[in-house]
Amino acid sequence: MSHPVTSVRIRRALTAALLSCALLAGATACGSGGGSGTVTTSQNDDVSVAVAAFAEAEGAAAAADARAAAAEPTPSTSAERQKFAKTRFVVNAGLAAGATYQWIIKPYKAGTFKKGAKGRTFALVKAGLAGAFAYNRLKAAVDNAKGDPLLSKAVAPLTSGIESLKGLGSKLRKGDASDADVSNFQNVIGGVKDAGQSAGAPVKDQVPSLSQLRG
Repeated sequence: MSHPVTSVRIRRALTAALLSCALLAGATACGSGGGSGTVTTSQNDDVSVAVAAFAEAEGAAAAADARAAAAEPTPSTSAERQKFAKTRFVVNAGLAAGATYQWIIKPYKAGTFKKGAKGRTFALVKAGLAGAFAYNRLKAAVDNAKGDPLLSKAVAPLTSGIESLKGLGSKLRKGDASDADVSNFQNVIGGVKDAGQSAGAPVKDQVPSLSQLRG
């Protein structure tokens, strides 16, 4: 179910403003040194400050979402609860999958995370945000799955794998993530998709916009 317009506007206003700061910092860093990809300490600090500000705003956005969620209708029958659980699972898992592919797997395969690569700094900022976003959406999807017995059983074996993604967003942002870390994201997403398919809740990638990239 969709949140009230007020909550959506609050969230978009916060994320759009702060991501603009991250974009400006990333663009400045990537354009320095005549396009050589060299990033100064000051530029790194600019990006870090932008991301830190984004993280700080999450508390306000989350509080607005919580108030909005409290106003949502609650399914009354068992069948309605199961349908609601599957719907929310598909949405959250789909967003996690889309964010992982668009902002982590795709640039990784393109070599954008490598030192000296053009656009590396901002790509890492987006990958860090996407990593945190995907982890949180997957945690939400697991919680959603509890409303449907079959889906809950299918997802249960994946909880440890999902938990292993915690903190990888930070590693990605700093450029410290290994090939194994990126593969771990891909494998976990694949497992979640398989679980959903087996329980009658097929998951399709839903690529979030930058304004949606929040944990």
